[in-house]
Amino acid sequence: MTDTTTNARKKVLYIGGHGKVGLLAAPKLVDANLDVHSLIRNPNQVPDIEASGATPVLHDLTEISEEQWAELLGDYDVVVWGAGNGGRAGADVTWAVDRDAALASIAGLEKLAAAGKNTPAYIMISYMGATTNTTDPADEKWYAYVESKKAVDNKLNSTDLNYLILGPAALTEEPAQGITAVTDNSQRTADMKTSRELVAEVVAEVASRETLPSSPLEFIDGDGSVQDI
Repeated sequence: MTDTTTNARKKVLYIGGHGKVGLLAAPKLVDANLDVHSLIRNPNQVPDIEASGATPVLHDLTEISEEQWAELLGDYDVVVWGAGNGGRAGADVTWAVDRDAALASIAGLEKLAAAGKNTPAYIMISYMGATTNTTDPADEKWYAYVESKKAVDNKLNSTDLNYLILGPAALTEEPAQGITAVTDNSQRTADMKTSRELVAEVVAEVASRETLPSSPLEFIDGDGSVQDI
């Protein structure tokens, strides 16, 4: 893990802290000497968040206005967006979470920047090829996810914010072994996989740095070191 002596107790907010990657990432962020807060909606999840070493922050992210996002995010040094419905609860929820709430959070950051206030670095967990992927609108749930992630990533790419888009491939429950960066679109194949634990390791690595890597950072399971990304 990158040396964090120069940024001891950097304050990090992980949005979507009870997701699979969020619960894996929190202990790694804590181990990196970061002050970790996890945003969740359900108070029943508080014990799990506390067990991960993070401080729970209770909000329904679909009800947070741009102004409220600005007020909330201004207290942090790094924000990680790991929330997502991904079509599981239907297209309407996916649009509300994966697109609208994420865009509102970005607008909140832009308000902070325009006002000359503390504006945290922003790490968006997306997926490989999100800005160019297409799918059949008849598949309403998946279409909502694809178009939501595309809209959010394209919005980030149009801003002057300090951000990083992470692009893992299809996620698995396998333990992390190492990493291979995918730097050329022609390298992408349908069978590429990325361990959720590897995503968590990458989040902890980049959040602990003073400078984010170039965006996007697309990656799969491999044999390289996360510290070298």
